[in-house]
Amino acid sequence: MSTPRSAWPLYEVFVRGKRGLNHVHVGSLHAPDDEMALRNARDLYTRRNEGVSIWVVPASAITASSPDEKDPFFAPAGDKVYRHPTFYEIPEDVPHL
Repeated sequence: MSTPRSAWPLYEVFVRGKRGLNHVHVGSLHAPDDEMALRNARDLYTRRNEGVSIWVVPASAITASSPDEKDPFFAPAGDKVYRHPTFYEIPEDVPHL
């Protein structure tokens, strides 16, 4: 007996566009396995031939910070001024900054 669709795992889908350097989260889908998730993601999220790479990740494998805890979680970085680009002088001939 097959597993009902409602019991299929949830996957998060990330696509890198032709002009993009990064994969961007585009949505979610349910699928019975990784291969079917990848095929369904291709069919659903790159119908207009805009993608060059797709990642599908089981949602259960993602660990995320909580928006409710953003202040205490990110507070340690606030006092490290050397991490901010305003701390350094960047020469004019340095590209892509």
